[in-house]
Amino acid sequence: MSLQIALRKKASALTALVTAAAIALTPFSTAHAQAKGPPVLRDTETEQLLREYTRPILRAAGLEKQNIQMVILNDGSFNAFVADGRRIFVNYGAILQSETPNQIIGVLAHETGHLAGGHLSKLREQLAAAQTQMIIAMLLGAGAIAAGSTQRGTGNNGLANVGAAAMSAPQEVIRRSLLSYQRQQEENADRAGVRFLTATQQSPKGMYETFKRFTSESLFAARGADPYLQSHPMPAERVAALQEFASSSPYWSKKDDPALQLRHDMVRAKISAFMERPETVYRRYPLSNDSMPARYARAISTYLHGDLRSALAQIDALIQVQPNNPYFYEVRGQALLESGKAAEAIAPLRKAAALSNNSPLIEMLLGQALVGTDNKAYTDDAVRILRAAVAREPEAILGYSQLAMAYGRKGDYAEADLASAQAAYLRGDNKTARELATRAKTRFAIGTPGWVKADDIVAAKPPRN
Repeated sequence: MSLQIALRKKASALTALVTAAAIALTPFSTAHAQAKGPPVLRDTETEQLLREYTRPILRAAGLEKQNIQMVILNDGSFNAFVADGRRIFVNYGAILQSETPNQIIGVLAHETGHLAGGHLSKLREQLAAAQTQMIIAMLLGAGAIAAGSTQRGTGNNGLANVGAAAMSAPQEVIRRSLLSYQRQQEENADRAGVRFLTATQQSPKGMYETFKRFTSESLFAARGADPYLQSHPMPAERVAALQEFASSSPYWSKKDDPALQLRHDMVRAKISAFMERPETVYRRYPLSNDSMPARYARAISTYLHGDLRSALAQIDALIQVQPNNPYFYEVRGQALLESGKAAEAIAPLRKAAALSNNSPLIEMLLGQALVGTDNKAYTDDAVRILRAAVAREPEAILGYSQLAMAYGRKGDYAEADLASAQAAYLRGDNKTARELATRAKTRFAIGTPGWVKADDIVAAKPPRN
């Protein structure tokens, strides 16, 4: 992938709790620190596939106009969750481990069920109520302990003991109540997900297969556990209920389209190549496997581990089979760019951008190649392309950092300082961002758009962790 690693802002304590209460199925470019938080992977091909998976489901859920975003996390475990009302987070491990499109689509349908049900806002209300109950219980308990302490001289500690019990028992009851509420949300999300899949004429079998798989893997660990202390229903019970409900769908036995399965397998191969060790990649995709996904994985792994000539030959062979696949050109351009051949990377990246309908992530790579040539003849083109890219991806650090370099080449130091300040701000380096923005303000005329943007950065308060 152009899998670009960025860092998201640190989740709040509430987000962490919601995350823990979530599904619990318990060419990547250079890493860029955006802020404290889990690393995010960016890749046009993977994101486009996930958007196509979720679009009909969101439409069925009445969320099509809510601009729900898909966010891929740099985590190899199988998990997906919602932590706010506008994003679905998916670990790359969930995509890699989903053997069919229907399996990951089922997971996305489940998460859409959480969004459609407003589970996050409802959970916040439950947490607020629980917090109030907890405070009352602690105050009553503290009062009893204080009263008991005044009688200790007589040898009577009864009130103190009652106070301690009053502080601990309600907390346990409240905790169980919250967990029970979360389990009910999970069951409701399962049912909603099946309804969305049926409405879009897709099979809910993949959802069932995924949950069943993780039930089998967790049976030993779950044996003897208190079901009320789990943030999800007991696995066997949940899967049995899901099977009964899902198997009634008229589309239960419907298979994935072969063309969609191929795209799914191509993305899994790309993720494997970028995220796994080369020996693991070759175990998954041995030389005896001549499929397109296997060839894709081996080509990427080859370039990542230093054999550029062989990698380019393998990528060119893929292009001969699918000459209109933008992601083959993207990988070719990225391989050249990361090997210090920026000028040679321009042509394939231009082709990739054109074939991908000017994907902003690919345009940023193209802008990086144009800047990397040190040829001032490319400067205006680089500025134009990078400005268009950051307009569509306003949180992309790479775009702003490359734009700053391009403006510097032009001698436009006001815009260069502003772009550098925007990159620093997105990295979470607020001190540097304010310093650069302050300098940019002195270079712009007061009241101009650049001056206003710089002033916004100077005045911005750092987000609370």
